[in-house]
This record gives sequence, C-alpha cells and structure tokens, in this order.
Amino acid sequence: MARNDYHDRGDSDFQDKLVHINRVAKVVKGGRRFGFSALVVVGDSKGRVGYGHGKAREVPEAIRKATEQAKRTLIRVPLREGRTLHHDVAGRHGAGKVLLRAASPGTGIIAGGPMRAVFECLGVQDVVTKSIGSSNPYNMVRATFEALKDQSSPRMVAARRGKKVSDILGRRRGGEAQAASEA
Repeated sequence: MARNDYHDRGDSDFQDKLVHINRVAKVVKGGRRFGFSALVVVGDSKGRVGYGHGKAREVPEAIRKATEQAKRTLIRVPLREGRTLHHDVAGRHGAGKVLLRAASPGTGIIAGGPMRAVFECLGVQDVVTKSIGSSNPYNMVRATFEALKDQSSPRMVAARRGKKVSDILGRRRGGEAQAASEA
C-alpha cells in the first residue's frame, strides 16, 4: 500500500491531454455493443512525454487505460533553453508525415490538434509544425513521436563523436568569424 501511495505522489507532476475518443460498434445477436477507444498524451512539461491508447466499454475506463500506457512509454526530448527544439526534423508513421521546426522566442506553439497536445505536455513554448498527408490523430501523434526521437542536443552529438561541446559549437562559429574577417 505504501508503495502505491508513493507512486501516486510521483505522478502528480504529470499533465495529461485527451487527444481523441472513438466510438466503435460491434453487432451482436441482440443489437449493437458500443465500445470506446481513447488516445491520451502525458507529459511533465520539462522534456518528458508519452502517448497511450486504451479501449474499454466505458469512456472513463478507456481514458484511464490510455493514461497508464502513456506513463509507461515516456521518452525524454532535449529542449534548447527549455522552450524549443534544437533543430528541424521530420517524422513519419504510415501515411502521416509531420515537419517540426525550431522557432524564435515569442512564436508560440503553431501546431494543429494532436500535435499541439504533444507539445503542450512536452513543455515546448515555441515551435512551428506542419502535418502533411494523413490527418488521422493516431498517425499524427506517432509521426510526431518518431520525429522527437530523432532530436539530439549538442551534448549528445559531442558524446557520440567523442569531442567536447565547445569543439562542435565553437568550430562552426569560428569558421563564420574567419570567413567574415577575410571578406
């Protein structure tokens, strides 16, 4: 019991957004049986986000299942200055394609429907996105997550290359300064 209490307190910093509810009907001998499926996005507004899909006969139960699954599938996304993405990236899942672009301060979240929920839960304040292809919320959310998994910070790139962050950032800036002084 004490373990569950601790677990519940740890989850209080998560916010969840209901993205989509779908009602499905199963035809049986006595008529139709209705069921519901829910798509939920969960995040801590500090760079962690996850999504889940739950199905049940009642809406609250479907949302609960989806929220639990979303908390199990959290990913960490590196954010620049805690407000935007480090670089532009594209993601694809099925026929759903999305483009995500870093934005300057004050831009806000320019995203439609399902993608907006992902970025609000992630804690991004400035981003520009475009959905190309399918407008199916499930595919849009999955494509957004595929794109977010490809995000990498300068620290991650430096670690992968076995260099220092200043070498990666400094070399580019030094090259621009050198080119400007020669011109």
